[in-house]
Amino acid sequence: MTPTPPFDPPYVTVIFVNQRTDADEAGYGHTADAMVALAQGQPGYLGHDSVRGADGFGITVSYWRDEESILAWKAVGAHRAAQAAGQRRWYAAYTTHVARVERAYAMSDAAVAGKSPAPEECAGA
Repeated sequence: MTPTPPFDPPYVTVIFVNQRTDADEAGYGHTADAMVALAQGQPGYLGHDSVRGADGFGITVSYWRDEESILAWKAVGAHRAAQAAGQRRWYAAYTTHVARVERAYAMSDAAVAGKSPAPEECAGA
């Protein structure tokens, strides 16, 4: 997986740190895919990164142009229904953090090989 490149700051992130239960893996996967597709069509959505370990621990970071975009996404009915289902059966625990990004940096595999600028010279610095 390649990390999402940085966007032009400032922007806002929603960091969703969670522990999955073993319940309804198929339902969870279907809903997660549907939420990604729905979020991608929302005004102000910039992208996301998501990882999950074999133990069910996961982190998803979504990137948004501004706080208003996040609040609008939070109000979408299908998203609210997915959140309620997550609370009932898919998550043992979770924490959500919302943060404003003032600076963003990037490094690629090419930079490690000496083929592009060092991270502090990349866009968004």
